Amino acid sequence: MAEMTLIQAVHDTLAEEMRRDDRIVVLGEDVAARGGVFRATMGFLEEFGEERVIDTPLDECLIAGVSIGLALEDMRPVAEMQFADFIFPGFNQIVQEAARIRYRSDGDFQVPLVIRAPYGGGVHGALYHSQSVEAFFAHVPGLKVVLPSTPYDAKGMLIQAIEDPDPVIYLEHKKTYRSIKGEVPDERYTVEFGKAAVRREGSDLTCVAYGLMHHYSVEAAERLAKDGIDVEVIDLRSIYPLDMETVLTSVAKTNKVMIVYEDNKFLGVGAEVAAQIAENALFELDAPVVRIGGPHVPAMPYSSALEHWFLPDVDRIEQEMRKLAGY
Repeated sequence: MAEMTLIQAVHDTLAEEMRRDDRIVVLGEDVAARGGVFRATMGFLEEFGEERVIDTPLDECLIAGVSIGLALEDMRPVAEMQFADFIFPGFNQIVQEAARIRYRSDGDFQVPLVIRAPYGGGVHGALYHSQSVEAFFAHVPGLKVVLPSTPYDAKGMLIQAIEDPDPVIYLEHKKTYRSIKGEVPDERYTVEFGKAAVRREGSDLTCVAYGLMHHYSVEAAERLAKDGIDVEVIDLRSIYPLDMETVLTSVAKTNKVMIVYEDNKFLGVGAEVAAQIAENALFELDAPVVRIGGPHVPAMPYSSALEHWFLPDVDRIEQEMRKLAGY
């Protein structure tokens, strides 16, 4: 058991898996000689060589398309989109091809592809380095979308993603890369997709979050605990498949629920979670479902003050928790 940052867990796990399985190849912009802009593949070129660690042109459509071809040839590509914001040139390949090849071939072909992408704001990255893209891909049958928020989950979910016979969008919140540390077992293990984690048990209200917002929600809940308000915090970890069973069980216990996500609030992941709660647990609720999300503006601003306005923070989450608890 070693303590490490989330980005270190990604780096070490990917290296261990490449040593274990020579079908795994890494490709993307600057992943080889530079080791990635966040150093997720630092040292890979020297250890595994240029046939398994491939610097691509600045062409996300190419990265996605080549990865699909490799996967169809029984390789295990792990493609890096340098920032999640850059993924859209490859959107057609991912959505129209990777997600649908198993269906269109009646199960004759599968696409065991992992696409890693740093997402999210709070790092002063502005328009093209701060976006949350999970809702776009979670809407598409045939794709799995996961967002590990701890080093433990980063390792277990990356191994699970590599082993999965279908394409997985593996999103890493860039602000958690070095700010979040945790213990990671030395042995090989997986974290099952579609299983949320109860990060903090409570009885007064349920808070559902993921990624960076899960950490903020736990911190806000600890503040409320000092005043005798007991908040249960659930980290979804996996957007598709989505573990509503854990959420609904918690709602039945607390009878109040809020959902926190930094993506645009309108039609975000929280909208789906809220809809399923309304469909399946309406009469368990003692208050309306509360959603906290980003405002409906085109992108996270560059200005520090406006970035702070856009991104939900611990103070705002705490304030909304108090209001809901007293409803």
